[in-house]
Amino acid sequence: MYDRPLKILLVSSEVVPFAKTGGLADVAGSLPKALATVGNDDLGNDVRVVMPRYRQIEGDTYRMDFPVPFNNRFETAIIRESSIEAHYQDRHKIIPVYLVDNYHYFYRDRMYMFDDEAERFAFFCRTVLEMLPRLEWQPDVIHCNDWQSGPIPLYLKTHYLHNNFYNRIATVFTIHNLQYQGNFPKEALKVLGLGEEYFHPERLEFYGMVSFMKAGIVYADIVNTVSRTYAEEIQRPELGERMDGLLRKRSADLYGIVNGINYHEFNPREDARIFRNYDQYNVANKKDNKFALQRELGLPVRDVPVIGLISRLVDQKGLDLIAKIIDDLMTQDIQFVVLGSGEQYYENLFQGIKVRYPEKMGLYIGFNAILAQRIYAGADMFLMPSRFEPCGLGQLISLRYGTIPIVRFTGGLADTVSDYNTATGSGNGFGFSDYSEAHLLNTINRALKLYRERQEEWQRLVANAMGLDFSWARSGVEYLSLFQQAMNKHLSVQRIA
Repeated sequence: MYDRPLKILLVSSEVVPFAKTGGLADVAGSLPKALATVGNDDLGNDVRVVMPRYRQIEGDTYRMDFPVPFNNRFETAIIRESSIEAHYQDRHKIIPVYLVDNYHYFYRDRMYMFDDEAERFAFFCRTVLEMLPRLEWQPDVIHCNDWQSGPIPLYLKTHYLHNNFYNRIATVFTIHNLQYQGNFPKEALKVLGLGEEYFHPERLEFYGMVSFMKAGIVYADIVNTVSRTYAEEIQRPELGERMDGLLRKRSADLYGIVNGINYHEFNPREDARIFRNYDQYNVANKKDNKFALQRELGLPVRDVPVIGLISRLVDQKGLDLIAKIIDDLMTQDIQFVVLGSGEQYYENLFQGIKVRYPEKMGLYIGFNAILAQRIYAGADMFLMPSRFEPCGLGQLISLRYGTIPIVRFTGGLADTVSDYNTATGSGNGFGFSDYSEAHLLNTINRALKLYRERQEEWQRLVANAMGLDFSWARSGVEYLSLFQQAMNKHLSVQRIA
């Protein structure tokens, strides 16, 4: 353990509130707040964040610019600065957020899915490292997140290996979703400034490609993912995305830490986005949110079980199981509310369900942050039958709002939701393990049976769920310990070298 505040740089391709496409941005926007306010010192830790400056980002200030040696030339990087605020108990911290600006690479209509992704994010990673001595700030650990920052541990052990400024910096690489790997043609070696010797199975070569995800896994001091169960699952072929062998090889340095949520933002007692505030001590007020949600979505205002789904509409989320049971489910006196967007097939699927069951189905295709909060507050149950789920935030938010999760026990869902036992009163939700429509329907029916027949017991379950702690304050302490392990490992390797 360290008896001083740590200097931590979190690197992410997206960060709330600046830019977001998925859960990575939520983590990158919330975890630094926890890290800045936990630790052994009253001042907390010196935490800073860096991300690309996409075109839609505004409100920053110019900090510096400099040439970056990149791809056999020099490319200008402009560093702009903004901040996020952290509040925890009596602590208040301002966390600097550095924005890497380059018109050619980042001034575009969207954030991802371009032909030059390898070049864009290799430049970003190189700029992050070149920025540090110019800031006169040397982090103890760089926390890299997903494939877009995978080259940073690689750069530190190649281009910057013999530079004294960098040789004490440890690295942690977090896998948020192994399915997205950043795999590019062999020519990406040139972009990284590396020779043919790195196109090798023990280094960057991955089934004939160069993998930025693999770079992070191979070269970081410590690797982690966003739940303990997912860390185990990705070491098996079923969910290992062809990297299971590599991850088994690094198993001694592979950890799992469940994500948290921001309890200041997600607080039904004070949330201005919902219709009526409530907490675990007056859960009866939650029902007013159901009635208001029904009115907003044009559904009959009735005290029937409302099942909510807020999700990317993609195959990973178990939507094929829902398609198989929906007609059986709709024979019951329920309502089903869906918010999300994604693959056209699933958007059409839910639009078709809405046409068939207009009195029972509420649907919003797209993203609506206010409506999402109203679903979390107004639904009775929250559905997440995922085929795989590295962590999941939806079930954590639903628990916070007393909306009981119905999940498949995989990844972070298995780590955060436990099956309710009517005999003992233990558990905080309902779940199943085998990926089948029969098990999903049976699990939903168990939840509906408790809701209909034992309402007093259901209200206790709701209150207990709201009393659980899945805040970042808890997960932040675990990350701090992981960073310290990475620092110890890095320094021990340095001494041996």
